[in-house]
Amino acid sequence: MTTSALIVLDHAAALLCAVAWFAAGATAAAGRAELVRVLLPVALLVTALRVASVAVLAGRGWWFVQEKALFGLPVLVVASVAAALVAGPRLRSGARSAGRIGAAGVVALFVPAFAAVAGFAVTYFGGYPLTPGTALIAFASVVAGALLTERVLTTPSPDHPEPAPPGQAASGTDRAESPAVAPDEDAGAVGEPDAGGGAVEVSRRRFLGVAGGAVAVGAAGTGIGLVAWPGAVAADQGGGPGPAARPAVSVADLRGADTPGPGGVRREHVLTARKATVRLDSGHLDSGRDFDAWTFDGAVPGPPITANRGDLLVVKLVNHDVEEGVTLHWHGYDLPCGEDGAAGVTQEVVAPGGEFVHRFRADQVGTYWYHTHHASHVGVRRGLYGAFVVREREEPAGAQVDLTLPVHTFEGGVTVAGGGEHTAPPGTPVRLRLINTDSDPRRFTLAGTPFRVVAVDGRDLEQPGEVGRVSLHLPAGGRYDLVFTMPATPVALAVDGGVMVRLRPGADDASTKDADEDTSGWPELDLLTYGTPIPVGLRTDPADRHFTLVLDRGLAVVDGSPAYAQTVNGRGHPSIPDQLVTEGDTVRFTVVNRSRETHPWHLHGHPVLVLSRDGRPSTGSPLWVDTFDVRPGEVWEVAFRATNPGIWMNHCHNLPHVHEGMMLQLRYDGVTSPFGGRHAAGSGHGH
Repeated sequence: MTTSALIVLDHAAALLCAVAWFAAGATAAAGRAELVRVLLPVALLVTALRVASVAVLAGRGWWFVQEKALFGLPVLVVASVAAALVAGPRLRSGARSAGRIGAAGVVALFVPAFAAVAGFAVTYFGGYPLTPGTALIAFASVVAGALLTERVLTTPSPDHPEPAPPGQAASGTDRAESPAVAPDEDAGAVGEPDAGGGAVEVSRRRFLGVAGGAVAVGAAGTGIGLVAWPGAVAADQGGGPGPAARPAVSVADLRGADTPGPGGVRREHVLTARKATVRLDSGHLDSGRDFDAWTFDGAVPGPPITANRGDLLVVKLVNHDVEEGVTLHWHGYDLPCGEDGAAGVTQEVVAPGGEFVHRFRADQVGTYWYHTHHASHVGVRRGLYGAFVVREREEPAGAQVDLTLPVHTFEGGVTVAGGGEHTAPPGTPVRLRLINTDSDPRRFTLAGTPFRVVAVDGRDLEQPGEVGRVSLHLPAGGRYDLVFTMPATPVALAVDGGVMVRLRPGADDASTKDADEDTSGWPELDLLTYGTPIPVGLRTDPADRHFTLVLDRGLAVVDGSPAYAQTVNGRGHPSIPDQLVTEGDTVRFTVVNRSRETHPWHLHGHPVLVLSRDGRPSTGSPLWVDTFDVRPGEVWEVAFRATNPGIWMNHCHNLPHVHEGMMLQLRYDGVTSPFGGRHAAGSGHGH
């Protein structure tokens, strides 16, 4: 069973516990002792099931059970045992006397229900890690629930007069303050004195005092658990040394080269961000529809930027009328930090009428893309993106069909720029460059021919084998390069089951043989076992620093406001501590997904080597990626070498998740920013 399924099972067990104990308590309060005798063992059995589910889940990692093991389960088990000890004897006594079990017994049955709800709430709203404040709030809520239940059960009611003390007749006033549940012959009846002779009633003063104290403790816990301002958050050193005395380096000085490499040329571009109405061409599913878009140069996607290895790229970004502001981030390209396009860290946001010039050498061959990195959850979705491809200088022109295919969703419709129909004579080499510019993963299938995945995220794989009748899972922001030799029959590329690109061997060939088959049942290609393994020192080198990122949802402060956030280690941006590294460090990440959503993790400025997923090592070609999908319940281990000084964003590339708090910074020791030092990814409007 997958970890994700175990998490769902544990959630179900927690809720079932609450239902079973509430049913037992409510039935006892109604005086139906016979039914309680059935429900109490059921509730205890469900509690045992919850213990078992947590024990099994603990085998998948402490991250998945910490708050359950330290708070939820102990409180639930103690309350359940206490309920059995208090209510059990009263039920046996009730079997002989046919009486009720008394207020204490009823309260004892309700307390495990409150504990089950509190434990589930801690998991759902607090997440990982468990903080003292969260535990205080939850425990106070259980105590307050117990006191409130006792108060309700023992509050006098005019329908049930209290028995008068011996020798004293009940007055009208006495009758108006009688207990809520009619007494019977059992000494343990609700509202009656217990065996010890003391009245089981909570005075209003006592209840308000204890409940008020619980509220005060909870409020203090809220402050402890939620408020963590950036200035008060120390950097995470990952087990390595702290900051050293060294000359400060500003990101503003970490800029790209100003001359081409050997054999390279200077390539200049101007990209103007402007709002425009665009019509998608025949390569899209939604051909003929008009969209109000944010564009580069009035087109979506923006103009493709291409270069050969060694060329010098000079790209001027001009903002014409995008009020929210824009930047240019070169996704997956390992540039000097000053070219990264992170507003508030590497540069100021480019406001309307402003401009920023990027300058760097194209030394990294492969398929990449560019997009705004300011209010990107809105800007990218509405069209501020484009393809960026760098080829080898000696690559012969016109020797193959080479299609760059950015996939994007506009208003619910999936589109592929450059899609539609293409002609490729039989025997022609074909390369399809798939780019997922969305915030969700995409499923690709290629019908009609076997193929090879030769590159992932712009990095070549080692001797990839030919595959067919498999699906490809492409993370948000990721890229796959597929190559094949065109057969004498059509080939069809489908995205999420819909054919988006068709290649025919001739312009007049109307055949669809083998191209439109049902691909829904095709298995997913596992890239961790694909290709040929070769030794990589980074796999076995000891880590100088090791960071753990536990991804979850919970209450946290995001950009100064409390929210139900996408969190990293229980906090939201910008309250998540920076990760401190030193140039030359070997750095490892353990990335854990406790949530029910997929998180495509993306580190700027560095490719990471995938070491393992869920404890199973990568056994295929060394897999270097800049974005990897951490699906619900998964645990990934990746590593990289810290060789590119700067302050780098490290975030989920589901861009709404960034807006909701799931972003932090990896900072090289000694590097500073004159732009404030905090990325403003959460700004902008969600329209």
